[in-house]
Amino acid sequence: MYTAHTDRYADMPYRRTGRSGLKLPALSLGLWHNFGPDRPVETQRAILRRAFDLGVSHFDLANNYGPPPGAAESALGEALKADFGPYRDELVISTKAGYLMWPGPYGEWGSRKYLLSSLDQSLGRMGLDYVDIFYSHRPDPETPLEETMGALHSAVQQGKALYVGVSNYSPEQTREAARILGELGTPLLIHQPRYSMLDRRPEEGLLDALDELKVGSIAYSPLEQGLLTGRYLDGIPEGSRAASDSPFLSADTVTEDLVGNLRSLADIAKSRGQSLAQMALAWVLRGGRVTSALIGASSPQQLEDSVAATGNLDFSEDELTRIDGIVRQASKA
Repeated sequence: MYTAHTDRYADMPYRRTGRSGLKLPALSLGLWHNFGPDRPVETQRAILRRAFDLGVSHFDLANNYGPPPGAAESALGEALKADFGPYRDELVISTKAGYLMWPGPYGEWGSRKYLLSSLDQSLGRMGLDYVDIFYSHRPDPETPLEETMGALHSAVQQGKALYVGVSNYSPEQTREAARILGELGTPLLIHQPRYSMLDRRPEEGLLDALDELKVGSIAYSPLEQGLLTGRYLDGIPEGSRAASDSPFLSADTVTEDLVGNLRSLADIAKSRGQSLAQMALAWVLRGGRVTSALIGASSPQQLEDSVAATGNLDFSEDELTRIDGIVRQASKA
């Protein structure tokens, strides 16, 4: 029987999410990959246990995470039953709906029909009465935003979610979503954008909008699909994402110029006493504008390495200037 470490809250920083009362750990565990039938169950369970022992109290999912879709939620459901029953009130569990989940016209996007049906299915897979955060995973260009936000509001009204969020919404869409939800009486808690040293799009208005709205943020892909892990400092290794047929990172992306820039970033990280991955996580969390960064893990050891990044979240102006210069070169390559 699993018993959590008594000092699990000793070292992890926790940050208030926008103007809400909810605090999130600086690093949250995303179950996008590595939680499905193609991975050993004991490895999955070991990662979750180690995460919680290290203060990572937020597990982030979506209905389509796996593979196959739904597998990550089912895996978490089994782990909750086996290990985390006594700790449910210490956990923040989030899920999303928006991408293709089942065939037909009601299996994706942002209709009330899809979102609330998906949430019921997610709760069933995880064996939960409610999730802490329920997201609209992406904006629907053909469904009125009032309907999508109304469905999120209904999830809270029905007691199936405590808070609601959006992901992949533009600054303008985020402002409008926050306005609609505010009028309904269910505040927008959080936005989940893609953000990393190599992907600065949230800096083009989104972070400013979230600051003004007092909405939290949680960054996904802070390691840029593995490019910022250090795996590619000598090119494309066997077994890596870029060496596979992954739709998220192609071999064409890993050019000689990019590898050179990654090495330069790794040199800065080394001077900070960090790995490239640790510095990349620290960079996303610098200054406190981002509430939490989502990490994945294929082993407890990889998780421990990521969590160690929280030991040094401060950057000098010189470091930030050098990083920006290298990233600008990478964007031109």
